[in-house]
Amino acid sequence: MVLKNMNYLVIGYGNTLRSDDGAGQIVANQIATWSLPNVRSLAVHQLTPELAENIANSDTVIFVDAVISSKQNSEKIEIKTLKCDYKYSNLGHLENPRSLLYLSKIIYHKSPLAYWILIPAINLGFGEQISSITQQRITQALKAIEKIIDCSNNEQFTQH
Repeated sequence: MVLKNMNYLVIGYGNTLRSDDGAGQIVANQIATWSLPNVRSLAVHQLTPELAENIANSDTVIFVDAVISSKQNSEKIEIKTLKCDYKYSNLGHLENPRSLLYLSKIIYHKSPLAYWILIPAINLGFGEQISSITQQRITQALKAIEKIIDCSNNEQFTQH
């Protein structure tokens, strides 16, 4: 993998005790095992303002989360390019990726390139078992992140 001296941050979030909702954390933990230079990975329960400093210290941030889906709408992951959200909520622990990008910008004067990968989640019941559909989409998300990291020009990244 060629990283072009860019600093990447992957933030996977969700509740690992609610089955498929933990998909973001699973992705972040898997990326941590890659041990790539210039790639940091954080698995967190929820997005909090404290993450803004980590975001500011990165050139590219990739947020990964599960999104409720039906079996009919679970064929693909969704990848969005994010920009700052100028409607910062200041609700403490109820942040979203856009508000964290904005917080990074207003405090640290830096808003990195950002992606939001949404993984279809079928089962959000109590437990730690991941559905087979969500497990397949986790694999897709890992491949997409590998592609983002491999791209020499992130603007040429094509969405899945």
